[in-house]
Amino acid sequence: MTVRTSTFYLLAAVLVAAPLVHAQGKKGAPPANKKLFCWEEKGQRVCSDALPADAVNVAREEISAASGLRTGGVDRAMTDEERAQAAIEAQQQLIDAAAADMRRRTDAAMLLSYRNEDELRRVFSERTAIVDNNVRTARYNAISLRDGLISLLQTAGDRELAGQPVQKEMAASIHQRHAELVRTRRLQQSFEKQRADLDTEIAGILERFRAMKGITPEQAEDAALKSAAPEASTPVRR
Repeated sequence: MTVRTSTFYLLAAVLVAAPLVHAQGKKGAPPANKKLFCWEEKGQRVCSDALPADAVNVAREEISAASGLRTGGVDRAMTDEERAQAAIEAQQQLIDAAAADMRRRTDAAMLLSYRNEDELRRVFSERTAIVDNNVRTARYNAISLRDGLISLLQTAGDRELAGQPVQKEMAASIHQRHAELVRTRRLQQSFEKQRADLDTEIAGILERFRAMKGITPEQAEDAALKSAAPEASTPVRR
């Protein structure tokens, strides 16, 4: 007969049955491999010596009927959405592993190709210049659009104060200028993020390059100061 009860009654039954089992010895004791299953159902913990069909996919604990101790457990079955997400995560892990392998190959090539940091920095100079130009252009366009929008709004406000209606063409121009300003600011933020990400990327590559070359932070700082310092003028002999 299937026994299905709450945790409180299960524990009470185990406590009551324990001295009886001890007194009777092995006679009448449940089999050593007999299990009880416990799971949540409608906010309450339910235990049974047989697992009903509607609880097969539910997270559950397995408890020894002989000792009352937990012997194992099973997680709930994943939903279709969770399985799809798990597949995406597994694919991302493969992509990350491939990226890490590519980085190791790149680091090995970098060690052989560049003798010092100055040569390595020159590789990034073109990318840095392009992103910097994009940031400057987006900032200039945002300022220009903002100034034009303010001018239009002031004109529309003056007309309303004078009791004159705001023309449809002017209202449409205000809405258009505002939409262009919003898009330009988003583009500016994107370029600024690209610039910050590029700085992070360059710093990481330089750090790996120094580690491969055995360059200490102090040596790297001294080299950067020497590179930034203007060359001393050589006196002309007469």
